[in-house]
Parts: sequence; C-alpha cells; structure tokens
Amino acid sequence: MASLTHLAGRFAGSLSTRPPNDTDIGWAELQLLPGERLLWHRLPVADQRHSIAVAREVKRLLGAEATRPVLAAALLHDVGKLASGYGTMRRVWATVAAGIVGRDRLSRGSGRLALYLRHDEAGADFLAEGDSDPLTIAWTAEHHQPPSTWTLDLRVASALKAADDD
Repeated sequence: MASLTHLAGRFAGSLSTRPPNDTDIGWAELQLLPGERLLWHRLPVADQRHSIAVAREVKRLLGAEATRPVLAAALLHDVGKLASGYGTMRRVWATVAAGIVGRDRLSRGSGRLALYLRHDEAGADFLAEGDSDPLTIAWTAEHHQPPSTWTLDLRVASALKAADDD
C-alpha cells in the first residue's frame, strides 16, 4: 500500500474540480488510440490529472523507451475504477478498508467495493474490448501485482510502478 503521505496528497488533489490544462490534455490524447481516448475522457478530472502526472514521469524515467503503448498504460492504468461508480469519498473509504482488512480479502466479493478493488481487471477488460495494445492491457491488469508476476520488460514495468506509487 502507498504511503500515508502519498495517499493524503492524492485525496487532497481529488477534491479539486480543476481539469488538466489544454496542453496536457492534447499531449495525453496524442498517446491514446481513439477508443482509449473515449475511456480516458470518461475519467474524473482528478484521475485525468493523476494519469498525466504518471505518464509524464514515465516519459522522464524511460526517455525513448516510453513508447505510445507504455504512455497509454500510464494514462489508463486506473480506468477500471470507472466500473464501480465510486466517487471520491467512497474511494477513500475503500482504500482505508483495504488497508485495514486487506485488499485480497475484500476484493473477493461481487459488490461495488470488490469491483473497485479489482479495478485492474476491469480496466484490462475495457482496454481489451477497445483493441488496445497488449502492453497497455497487460500493465493495467498487472499494476497491483508483485513484480515477480509482471510480464512486461522489468525496466518498463518498474518505471510505471515508480511513477504511479499507489
């Protein structure tokens, strides 16, 4: 689980309704396929801002290795959160509950909480339906798994994980 400081910062940022600036939106759109763009625009503005920050950090960490599918993975890794329909306060509650009780235990159910905690699976399904690149789909599915299970190149996966930090 991410540090309490990181999560507090994410919570504070999630309260803002300020959308990303036009330059950042344009840059993000250039990294995405048409179906991915539609999904990305469905994200709440706080998630859009977070995803841009993650993608920009991945670009900084990887340089030329930050290909379009890698940047799309950074931009869309949390897209599965849309499936739960949770807003900010329920997301906070879910994150705290998962930290106390355990993500694995709470994600076994069939309700909205379990769906939120399995957003990696839901996101991978969304992206597979939209014909995303296999790398983009894989990272979305694997971003909460331990490194020993990652299928991506370790340098790329490590950069994606470091940039997200959650």
